[in-house]
Amino acid sequence: MLTNTLLRTSTRRILSTASSQSKRASSSARQAFKQSSEQEAGRNFIPTMAAATMGCFGLMSLMEHNETNSNNSTAQCLFGRSNTQAKEVEDKFAMYWPRNIMILFGPPGAGKGTHGPKIEDLLGIPQLSTGDMLRAAVAAKTDVGLKAAAVMKAGGLVSDDIVIGIIRDRIREPDCKFGFILDGFPRTSVQAQELDKMLAEEGACVTKVVELQVPDEVLEERICGRWIHKKSGRSYHVKYAPPKTMKKDGEGKPIPESMKDDETGEPLMQRPDDTASALVKRLKGYHGETVPILEHYKPNGIVSEVNANQGMDGVWGEVLESLKRGGK
Repeated sequence: MLTNTLLRTSTRRILSTASSQSKRASSSARQAFKQSSEQEAGRNFIPTMAAATMGCFGLMSLMEHNETNSNNSTAQCLFGRSNTQAKEVEDKFAMYWPRNIMILFGPPGAGKGTHGPKIEDLLGIPQLSTGDMLRAAVAAKTDVGLKAAAVMKAGGLVSDDIVIGIIRDRIREPDCKFGFILDGFPRTSVQAQELDKMLAEEGACVTKVVELQVPDEVLEERICGRWIHKKSGRSYHVKYAPPKTMKKDGEGKPIPESMKDDETGEPLMQRPDDTASALVKRLKGYHGETVPILEHYKPNGIVSEVNANQGMDGVWGEVLESLKRGGK
């Protein structure tokens, strides 16, 4: 970055000098034109302009040469010669640029489990599930994890304050220095306000909200045909994305024993609430409590809506557009 800054400064000085010299040359040429006959002035003026033109071409070539050398040197410095300098650039970016803090919304079966990991890989930031964070905090016996464990042991619901505390601890870990994706939180407008308050204390804010939209009538088929690999969270579907090992019985239904993860060969499972009756209740909760959060963030101009009722490539294309700066 410093090399490019110096190059740009030097370039401006060269251009300024060249411009002054060009003006002086043009002034001399005009004086010669006035003092001489038309024929004589033509002989003096044309060589002068030709020299100025050649000088400009020479200057442009020099600038291109210097720019190329600078880019090559910077690339070699950061990627071939000095891991220390590359680390310094990363640290500056993490310290001075705003973190990319995303919230991924969508009803059950909209495709969050499919496209969330793709966004992780693309941006190099982790997708954070409140359930996973809660279990990790309890296992690590952190202060907030112990509070959560006590509440759950007593059969109560973990409060928003505890969840916010768990998120605060998690986003301070090194893998979140450039940002993170929240999945499953906030679920209510009150939680969104508490999240905003906590992030403001950290000098940050939500920078992008992406909603995957699918009509309710389409979701039943998606939900009831979904199978997951519990350890990794990889998601499969008997119709749209079946595992390689899947076999069907005489009625065309998948044989449970044949449903195995493509990568590990471990058994897949269906969630207990991935049923038609449970879906009705879940969708009511989503529309009644979660959707108003979108209205909370829309005035900030950070909400993007993605049509998730199409092929996976089409959905991903819209997701990519939404992630661009100023994307909608």
